[in-house]
Amino acid sequence: MKKSTIWILGIIMGLSFLSLLYLQVSYIDEMVTIRREQFNESVQRSLEQVCRNVELTETKKYLEADVAAMERAAQQAEETIKGAHATDEEVVEYTRHYYIPSSNGISSFEWKMEVRTHVPKISTSAGKNIPQIANTLKDIQKGRYMHQRALLDEVVYNMLQTTSDKPLNERVNFKQLDVFLKTELWKNGIDIPYHYSVTDRMGKLIYHCPDYVPDGNEILYSSVLFKNDPPARVGLVNIHFPTMDDYVFSSVRFMIPSVIFTFVLLVTFVFTIYIIFRQKKLTEIKNDFINNMTHEFKTPISTISLAAQMLQDPSVGKSPAMFQHISGVINDETKRLRFQVEKVLQMSMFERQKATLKMKDVNANELIQGVMNTFALKVEKYNGRITSDLGAENPWIFVDEMHFTNVVFNLLDNAVKYKKEDGELQLHIRTWNESGKLYISIQDNGIGIKKENLKKIFDKFYRVHTGNRHDVKGFGLGLAYVKKIIQDHKGTIRAESELNVGTKFIIVLPLLKNE
Repeated sequence: MKKSTIWILGIIMGLSFLSLLYLQVSYIDEMVTIRREQFNESVQRSLEQVCRNVELTETKKYLEADVAAMERAAQQAEETIKGAHATDEEVVEYTRHYYIPSSNGISSFEWKMEVRTHVPKISTSAGKNIPQIANTLKDIQKGRYMHQRALLDEVVYNMLQTTSDKPLNERVNFKQLDVFLKTELWKNGIDIPYHYSVTDRMGKLIYHCPDYVPDGNEILYSSVLFKNDPPARVGLVNIHFPTMDDYVFSSVRFMIPSVIFTFVLLVTFVFTIYIIFRQKKLTEIKNDFINNMTHEFKTPISTISLAAQMLQDPSVGKSPAMFQHISGVINDETKRLRFQVEKVLQMSMFERQKATLKMKDVNANELIQGVMNTFALKVEKYNGRITSDLGAENPWIFVDEMHFTNVVFNLLDNAVKYKKEDGELQLHIRTWNESGKLYISIQDNGIGIKKENLKKIFDKFYRVHTGNRHDVKGFGLGLAYVKKIIQDHKGTIRAESELNVGTKFIIVLPLLKNE
């Protein structure tokens, strides 16, 4: 499958997942907002009704007290005139309705009073007829009604004048207030724990519930008590809900797993696309590797085959110089084949992410000298020169000889790859001891590396851009392999480079024996 096709499918699927995730999050946010608005409206409605119920209770209390006082006064008046006009008394019943508007409609009070009063007897003399007598009784009852109405109006006026002067803790029954709160909240569908308090208009605390805790009071709902009283006498009912967030989110809690699953699917999809591209890149690298290795194998195999055929010629055996030359060619080409095989092993090692090391005591100076002798022919091919300063007094290290040889060989080969097109190739290898460790430096006079690329050169599959040069072959594994082997030997490696001047690699390894 083409990369463009994978990119198109990946973008479409990624956008689909992101859109689905966005819609789910938007739905949850919208539901939470609606739920919170409904909750706020229900609480405010409940508080307003509670305040009305408190005022209603106070009104009933004072009306009952005043009406009882009126009845007692009427009873005393009755007893005063009872003896002289026992036969002239009459029971008058008075009914009074009070209407108080509320959020649920009109609340009404009906008060009845029975008053025994003296009623003069009306005799049916010859000069009066029944309609005249009826009119007289009607006038008497009307007068009594107007008198009683005036008395009740005076009661209401006195209540308005006297109750507002009392403190809030005397006007409000706090236990009854708690009952009102619980009832009204339940009517509005709110059945969660709450804590309430009563304050004056200045915020001074008058009362709070016995189990009051400040948790959740950052969102406080308030309503005015006795809002028709003078401003200095009004109070506030404050309420908050410690578990309000749980209540609000309870309606969308079922959506949270869906969002999580969608996010997991999105992450899995992105990771899958990454794996696909990585595997495609590895496949391309392997194919290029096989093609290049086939080409690299052909040359030494052909050379060895040709040399073997020449050895079969009897005339070659008669010339020691010719025999020596052909033997040297076979030896060099065999080493070249070995180096190519080691590259295949490097690729395999990175696939396993693990290297099997066969550690032993090695003299670094001798090992480096052997690599230099082998690599000299390749350097001379490019009219180059390789020099050394193996001055380490203690060169003994505990390493895998084969892998460490490949490390030095890779660094030298890398220097040859990135040499200058014009100019003589110069390589210099140096060893020394410092701070109880062995230092190895490999320096060249090649094209150098830019500072922005210097930190990436040890990354797997990373290759420095060489512009229009197409003769540099490789797969970005050489330096990554070098760093991995050095780290497996508990050492470090760093690079110093200057563009168009050259590059120096410095390896630091622990010594076998510290002196």
